[in-house]
Amino acid sequence: MIKQIYDREKLKDILITKDSWHPYPTAREHSEWETIPESIRKAHIKRGEEKLGYDWPTVLAVRYMDYVRTGDRRKHQSVSFGRRNALTDLVIAECMENQGRFMDDIMNGIWAICEESFWGVAAHLGAQKVGSGLPDVAEPIVDLFAAETSALLAWTMYLVGSKLDGISKLIVPRIKLEIDRRIHTPLLERDNFGWMGFQGQRVNNWNPWICSNWLTSALIVEDDEERRVNLVAKAIRTLDNFIDPYPKDGGCDEGPGYWGRAGASLYDCLELLYSATDGVIDVYDEPLIQNIAKFIYRVQIHDRYFINFADAPAMLTPSPFIVYHFGKRINDPAMISLGKWSASKQDIKKNGYATNIGRMLPALFSIEEILDADSNPPLPRDVWLNVIQVMVARDKEGSSEGFFLAVKGGHNAESHNHNDVGNFVIYMDGKPVLVDAGVEAYTAKTFSSRRYEIWTMRSTYHNLPDINSTQQSAGGNYKSEKVSYSYDDHKAEINQDIATAYPESANVKSWKRSVILNRGENITIVDSYDLKESNGETILNLLTPCKVVVKEKGVIHLENSHLSDDRSSGSARIHYDKDKLDVDIEEVKVEDKRLNSIWGDFLYRIMLKVKDKSLNNTVKLLIN
Repeated sequence: MIKQIYDREKLKDILITKDSWHPYPTAREHSEWETIPESIRKAHIKRGEEKLGYDWPTVLAVRYMDYVRTGDRRKHQSVSFGRRNALTDLVIAECMENQGRFMDDIMNGIWAICEESFWGVAAHLGAQKVGSGLPDVAEPIVDLFAAETSALLAWTMYLVGSKLDGISKLIVPRIKLEIDRRIHTPLLERDNFGWMGFQGQRVNNWNPWICSNWLTSALIVEDDEERRVNLVAKAIRTLDNFIDPYPKDGGCDEGPGYWGRAGASLYDCLELLYSATDGVIDVYDEPLIQNIAKFIYRVQIHDRYFINFADAPAMLTPSPFIVYHFGKRINDPAMISLGKWSASKQDIKKNGYATNIGRMLPALFSIEEILDADSNPPLPRDVWLNVIQVMVARDKEGSSEGFFLAVKGGHNAESHNHNDVGNFVIYMDGKPVLVDAGVEAYTAKTFSSRRYEIWTMRSTYHNLPDINSTQQSAGGNYKSEKVSYSYDDHKAEINQDIATAYPESANVKSWKRSVILNRGENITIVDSYDLKESNGETILNLLTPCKVVVKEKGVIHLENSHLSDDRSSGSARIHYDKDKLDVDIEEVKVEDKRLNSIWGDFLYRIMLKVKDKSLNNTVKLLIN
């Protein structure tokens, strides 16, 4: 999309030179920092004060080895991320105060990070030729966090570089040296990092996430203007490998939790290009860019609950400033409203705004604009993302009262895939009733050949059938077929055949699933199937955080249950044909901290077991 309009020769004419590009005030331009509200400046100075005398913990070799020995990635990440968060807090505090008292700790942070063998995380070392384990310093690889580190050091150099020169003339050159050898040179010389997409593979959030940091460090750090143009031009070519094949409906098949590093990181890239060309590179009127932006508000359920197909959490608060400013760029009042709402959910006036430094700067210098506004999220009534095949429906536009339904089709080779073709989630009055569990904390197993041993990835722990004791399989051939969608003021409906999502061992010819929201009345699920043979159990699985009570055959009562914090589940009744189905309940203990913070200590799997062994059958559930 971008390189065809702005090729390298055009870019050379429109790119603002390094010395002229001045997107934000430096620490020395203190009067502009003083325009930020005093409470926010005090909050960030306090954050910096808490990092005075920071210990800069050592990145031990065993922390890299934890990943290959036990699969643990958190121990290394806590040290690495802790260092970078501390440096960010110190740099912003110095900009807010401009008295020099944070500079020695900033110097220590820079030096400590420059001394690291690898700027990325242990979990990503598999990209080097020798594989996971210790980093090979002879082969710098560019992962998400190596790129983020380069951007952090670039912004540090930009904001307090002249102050660093006052301490030692060796600090800024060291930053430049390390960014060049670890980031710029590998990016220019190599086309075979998978996230680049130059070898035909479909890329995911890694691409724009890394490109946003790549562009930042290139624009700020590279002194040679020819090389700077080359770096930016290749970043554009790489970014096009993300944009061009992206679903035209704007759907993020990684889930809304990853939109923050997919669509939102694309926005980061587009803003850098817009700024560094004085507005010449501007693709915000492209329908695809607009749809990518709008995805985030199209999949909100209520408050912090969002549709969480794939590796997305069920709860999140989107970056208010990204959403707000992206909405302004595409002139979408609904998205602007979501940004204002998201800001209102965070106590920014008291606590400041904590994020990576590249996103913090535009936020800090527009903070009053969004904090002085109040708004409700848009909550569209009906959404159909026809490419990724996700349906969203609720009783009433702009309201979480009543029924909410989301259903997916698609295939089982999506980015961050769960085997979940045909899955649905149901909320009542904004509270969860039938859910997608989400994903546990990542380990070595998560992105390995053993991924689908994890319970949250398996179809049997989604709102899906086991067919002849067989679950869905992973891969692009396992998909939904014959998908149709319709809606009007009275109902919204999706029909699909999910038989192809199951392997041959399921012995299923067709499994036609209809999921219908009858507005204000109920939700019905109708499964009509045709088997080749009946050689195992066929079970309709439902996953719920509610307390499950079976008082009489034919009705399952889902009662309010405490989840986490001050939240509770919703309540509903599931009506089923007692002559066709038997009920069994499995208590699923939630031990992972990430999931526990959302669902509490337990989820429950309701197993509706088909009694009839005939090859053709129709089973219906009604939920109200």
